[in-house]
Amino acid sequence: MIYPQETCTDLSAHSFARLLVRTDGNVMHISLNRPEKKNAMDPVLFRELAFALSHAKGNNAIWAVVLRANGDVFCSGADLKAFAGMAEETDSTIPEPAGEIVIGDVFEQLFKPCIAVVHAPVMAGGFLLICGCTHVLAADTATFRLPEVKRGLWPFQVTASLLNVLSPRAIMDLCMRGNAIDAAEAERLGLVTRSVPATDLETAVDALLSDILTNSPTAIRLGLQAFHTMRDMPASERHTYLREQLMQCIQTEDASEGLQAFMQKRNPVWTGQ
Repeated sequence: MIYPQETCTDLSAHSFARLLVRTDGNVMHISLNRPEKKNAMDPVLFRELAFALSHAKGNNAIWAVVLRANGDVFCSGADLKAFAGMAEETDSTIPEPAGEIVIGDVFEQLFKPCIAVVHAPVMAGGFLLICGCTHVLAADTATFRLPEVKRGLWPFQVTASLLNVLSPRAIMDLCMRGNAIDAAEAERLGLVTRSVPATDLETAVDALLSDILTNSPTAIRLGLQAFHTMRDMPASERHTYLREQLMQCIQTEDASEGLQAFMQKRNPVWTGQ
């Protein structure tokens, strides 16, 4: 992560200008909160999101992250004026990072379940957010669009994130035509995990969280880390690496608890250790 763990242990000590962040039990809830700008991502939002996710990554008491957005657009992409130097004054106290924030990498290195709850249109760089999540639940009224080619641009960074979830032909089609697709088509392509009626969206989130939180957060964390590491390995090295990860997982407190609970015919009590 771009922020060392020791710098982001206490979120209450900081003010967020672009996000609303709260923790409920073992779940961190993050909401994009720049509705007047259609949740366009500027350097402040990038910093705050990277800081919050760095905190979630290093805190074993956080087992999952839910990403929402306020307003009538989930995310319209990058705030080009802000990145061109026309930034707004804010009361954000999130410190500058040690290096450049690459938001796609920030999500990939979280290694925890991250659910995007999409109630409204996602455009352009907003795809970086949903592609970085492990799950995307979308209202059937939501739309998804990469309009860059209609403005003489190309969604360069987005294509890297899309390669993790879509086929190359589907990616090229979305990028070259620049047309909006609905949530049902996004689900068919694999961009969305599940499309539901807008009125059922929060019920679907609760059901998914219930399923995830029933299981070992340690096993999920180690499994996600292994999954991402394995993809960059030669095929000949993967099985050896994964066996080593299994041996590491077996030695965790959660694995011991899971085995004992199974033998005692009771529900396990996870610690995230």
